[in-house]
Amino acid sequence: MAAAHRVIVYGGKGALGTKCVEFFKSKHWWVASIDLMSNEEANANIIVKTSESFTEQAEQVTTEVASLLGEQKVDAIICVAGGWAGGSAKATSLFKNAELMWKQSVWTSTISSHLATKHLKADGLLTLTGASPALKGTTGMVGYGMAKAAVHQLCQSLAGEKSGMPPGSSALAILPVTLDTPMNRKSMPNADFSSWTPLEFVAETLFNWTFKETRPTSGSLIQLITTESKTELIPAQL
Repeated sequence: MAAAHRVIVYGGKGALGTKCVEFFKSKHWWVASIDLMSNEEANANIIVKTSESFTEQAEQVTTEVASLLGEQKVDAIICVAGGWAGGSAKATSLFKNAELMWKQSVWTSTISSHLATKHLKADGLLTLTGASPALKGTTGMVGYGMAKAAVHQLCQSLAGEKSGMPPGSSALAILPVTLDTPMNRKSMPNADFSSWTPLEFVAETLFNWTFKETRPTSGSLIQLITTESKTELIPAQL
């Protein structure tokens, strides 16, 4: 671990996570990926074991991260794990999809937050992934909206004085609308891609926030609003 800077990417094998690993590596950072599968570009991988128990999964990940890092601290923890599932409160898939969304977004964000209290440097960065639509009701995707709203709340809680975060560190959440991923293009081939946020832009934004002077105030929920292929960072007004 001779690199000057270190980052953990939670969800490092997903579309956005892969782009983040690639981007940070291009800047000569040491990168660890946490995911269900390994990312060959990462310097180190922690493979998450599938579990129906949150406490079991959390203990597995936190134990392996502690073993990997030892006394070393990281500059940033980037949580980009997540997924999408639709369905109203009437849908037969409601319970299944709500549980899946909770596992993919809330479990991973909570574990990342705890890792930050233990392994993040002073003045370090933790980022979580919310969703702009979850700032209000999400009638057609109830489970997704609930999970992402919980991530927003977690981010704001972490900005508090007694949150357990390291001195001077920041917790921020990105709130995209639609990310320009291969899966999204496949499932929505007739959509307006010029309103989708490029993964490269997100990865670069997260990297820029590792420098304290360029990042928003801790606890900020930053919407990624893309119009005609131009993306703006717009703080959510709650």
